[in-house]
Amino acid sequence: MTVTSGTEILHYTAFSADPAGGNPAGVVLDASGLDEEQMLGVAARLGYSETAFLTARTGERAYAIRYFSPKAEVPFCGHATVATAVALAERDGPGELEFATPAGPVPVSVVRQDGELRATLTSVEPYVEDPDPADVTEALAALGWDAADLDPALPPRIAYAGARHLVLAAGTRTRLADLHYDFARLEALMHRAALTTVQLVWREAERTFHVRDPFPVGGVVEDPATGAAAAAFGAYARELALVPADAVLTLYQGADMGRPGTLSVELRAGDARVRVGGTGTRIR
Repeated sequence: MTVTSGTEILHYTAFSADPAGGNPAGVVLDASGLDEEQMLGVAARLGYSETAFLTARTGERAYAIRYFSPKAEVPFCGHATVATAVALAERDGPGELEFATPAGPVPVSVVRQDGELRATLTSVEPYVEDPDPADVTEALAALGWDAADLDPALPPRIAYAGARHLVLAAGTRTRLADLHYDFARLEALMHRAALTTVQLVWREAERTFHVRDPFPVGGVVEDPATGAAAAAFGAYARELALVPADAVLTLYQGADMGRPGTLSVELRAGDARVRVGGTGTRIR
């Protein structure tokens, strides 16, 4: 697909080596000639949860990047960052990249491992805060969940690592799998609370989680694999001391949508930032 002469739009998936898995993203490696309206138009036509646009080259393997959902610009998108890094690595070879995102600088390391390209991003400085109890009540109502459906060991929090997410933990895998929510009601709440997604999680084991991310503010019912939310969840897990200071978490996402993906979340003692990695591949 092209927007104007010379503008190429690539199609990649992130957090899966299978084109049928993970989270699809549009990637525009040269968006220097596009304005905001055109970028939003591209994202809307593609219909992916996000499309990434490299708007300028800022140095050696360094770029300014912007992200658009079908409805609006977002400050940071993990899966589109991974997709863009894989696309650049296919063109220029693996190595270190630096992206200047609206949320701040995000370095990405790309390696070839077992014949597949794997990208690992390092988030901006994260934070975790208590949500407004009324917002939690409204989110549960929009989701059709009861307070009794939550896991008391993983309390609701707002977590940020480039974008804000409300973390809600289901007490069972069945509860997580049964996702039928009021789109307009949840979207309205998310706009009021400045949320990018709602990060729904279920803890299978100490360092293994299943996650889902409703994304109505982006015009998408659900995001298949969400790197920004994964980074925010890493900060959440650290803040609540759910895992050791040095830990690698495995997040499974997308299986309930038929697009399974795997996200690796690394925490390092003494470094507040969170690293999120996974494979990626071109769809077409």
